[in-house]
Amino acid sequence: MDYIKAFLIGGAICALVQIILEKTKLMPGRTMVILVCTGAVLGALGWYEPFLEFAGAGASVPLLGFGNTLWKGVKEAVDAEGFIGIFMGGFKASAVGISAALVLSYLASLIFDSKMQ
Repeated sequence: MDYIKAFLIGGAICALVQIILEKTKLMPGRTMVILVCTGAVLGALGWYEPFLEFAGAGASVPLLGFGNTLWKGVKEAVDAEGFIGIFMGGFKASAVGISAALVLSYLASLIFDSKMQ
């Protein structure tokens, strides 16, 4: 039953983003930034974890989850390092995911013979 709830929540988030893209003049890049910032704000307010527990995988839509990961990394680094943690915390927390995305994207471009459009 949890997978149904996750599917519905994730689908609702995707549907909301699609509506925003179609009904406003926001470009996809700006919409992605809004999702990342929303994840960070929800994390800062302490609302992301309860939302994640309620919705399961549906709430961990990559961009919302990425924003929350950045927030957690910055918070931990500021607690440990002070002010300088603002600049390094997000990179430490998300380095593995970003590195994986870069490497796998490069490999996919080699395999599928990508072309500029």
